[in-house]
Amino acid sequence: MKPSIPKGTRDFGPIEVKKREYIINIIKDSFEKFGFQPIETPVMENLSTLTGKYGDEGEQLLYRVLNQGQKLKKANIQAFEAGNLPHFAASVAEKGLRYDLTIPFARYVVMNRGTLTFPFKRYQIQPVWRGDRPQKGRYREFYQCDADVIGTTSLLNEAELVQIYDNAFKKFGFEVSIKLNNRKILAGIAETIGMSDKLTMLTVAIDKLDKVGIEGVEAELVRKGIGTEALESLKKVLETTGSNSEKIDFLVDYLKDSSVGTKGVEELKTLFNFLSIIKLHNKIELDITLARGLNYYTGTILEVKTDAVKMGSLGGGGRYDDLTGTFGLKNMSGVGISFGLDRIYDVLNELDLFNDINMNSTKVLFINFGGEYETAAFKTLQHFRKEGIAAEIYPESAKMKKQMKYANAKNIPFVVFIGEEELKNGTLTMKNMATGKQMLGNLSTVANLLWHLEYKKK
Repeated sequence: MKPSIPKGTRDFGPIEVKKREYIINIIKDSFEKFGFQPIETPVMENLSTLTGKYGDEGEQLLYRVLNQGQKLKKANIQAFEAGNLPHFAASVAEKGLRYDLTIPFARYVVMNRGTLTFPFKRYQIQPVWRGDRPQKGRYREFYQCDADVIGTTSLLNEAELVQIYDNAFKKFGFEVSIKLNNRKILAGIAETIGMSDKLTMLTVAIDKLDKVGIEGVEAELVRKGIGTEALESLKKVLETTGSNSEKIDFLVDYLKDSSVGTKGVEELKTLFNFLSIIKLHNKIELDITLARGLNYYTGTILEVKTDAVKMGSLGGGGRYDDLTGTFGLKNMSGVGISFGLDRIYDVLNELDLFNDINMNSTKVLFINFGGEYETAAFKTLQHFRKEGIAAEIYPESAKMKKQMKYANAKNIPFVVFIGEEELKNGTLTMKNMATGKQMLGNLSTVANLLWHLEYKKK
């Protein structure tokens, strides 16, 4: 049988892993620069932790882990025969693969609150799983790179999270638009058009605006019973353009009769005031149509997009006032963002921005001439490694052409020869593979030269 992997997953070879490490290191450095600390949580969570947190659509994308052994015998066959698949699924699965990193983080905070210092700033870089339909930029297994601060309501945190995005994408080398909105504004819009009781339905529909256009959003809302008058009022919002300040002016007037909407506008004003102090490299845009489909957001929401490549969002996040409340810890506000590692990878690849990355860690290959020369090369190799120089020896006494081809294929910048003359004189010969220039010297001379060529210049 021909081997395969599940749809929506991928293998990564050495080059791909190096590229991904490059992205992760930039993100990690950005997180740590702002005082965030790393944690990790299990691949699996209890379904009781995951369910009821992501809305109806998210719930359908959860991967459930089948019970084993005696527990599987407790399957509710009657529910299956009656066509009640949710009850049947609940009887055969008690655990699930994590859908994101935020809910596991909230669970972690509640379980470890006695040992944490609040506000607690954490970052987490791990894979998550969603039963989505695979397409460009959308995978069933993918990494999230999250940063959250919990235990404070200060909007300074939102400003710093915007800075983290700005710093990281500047280092990646392509421009993005960091879009901002506030869920209180969306709640105010729902209240203004008489749909307060249908806020979730409204935000889910608006969240699809980029995918289906305003006509598609209208059609979905009509199917779900929104009236003509409410729809016309909503269209004024969805079609609003202009500068950030012009959009805020529009919202001040549009939401003047909504206390929750007015509160959202005030929070946005405060955030934009903080951001005006910072020298940012990327565009900051108030996007009134930004909804973010996840139910737990209650305040500021963020999303990162680029015009450089046709791709979905490269990151997103927002404020949640009571995420830990579902686990028994009330009034613990937090805010967080996430980088979409896999999509950022695809953008950098498409824009050919990985050129300067050293894809191979080996700096020196010792050519293997066999016998006593092999022993001498292996012994000398240890000195290079002791000096912190990544080095390897070709494992067989193969033809010179084959060994040099190996060095070229792996982009190893230097090769070292210890042959008859070198062994007799206690020397070695080093060749620069880029220039072809060779140098004869003793161990310390060549090692020091290599150190200066490859390390001191960095």
